[in-house]
Amino acid sequence: MKRLLIVAHAPSDNTRRLRDAADRGAHHPDVEGVEVITRPPLEAGPEDILACDAILLGTTENLGYMSGALKDFFDRSYYPVLEKQQGLPCALYIRAGRDGTGTRRAVESIVTGLGWRWVQEPLTLRGEWQDDFEARVEELALTLAAGLEAGIL
Repeated sequence: MKRLLIVAHAPSDNTRRLRDAADRGAHHPDVEGVEVITRPPLEAGPEDILACDAILLGTTENLGYMSGALKDFFDRSYYPVLEKQQGLPCALYIRAGRDGTGTRRAVESIVTGLGWRWVQEPLTLRGEWQDDFEARVEELALTLAAGLEAGIL
């Protein structure tokens, strides 16, 4: 069975809704061959990355950057996984009050250094809360899980 790791920073009610939407999408009933592990960044680490076949990252935009919790996850995990998970399929969603550009650039820089492989353009959820944000994150997670199950990632 393939394993999808979701590492999502969720400090507010709305970001918890996004994390739950990612988990829901990855657990879609049509996807049976993927185990889903969902962890907050401060509880996830290199062992989780080494045990997964794909990763979905979720973060808030904090002062034009990723959340400190996600940065901490990368700081603790970078060197232990650097040579061991090259080509890991990954995706990202950003809850951005502004434009999310700095956040995206920061995560992309680290992912590039790790040698992970984007399977979809990062999803940036900009501005005021919109009800379709949850559906968009759910679809992103479903797409990642289904691609993993189908063996195309």
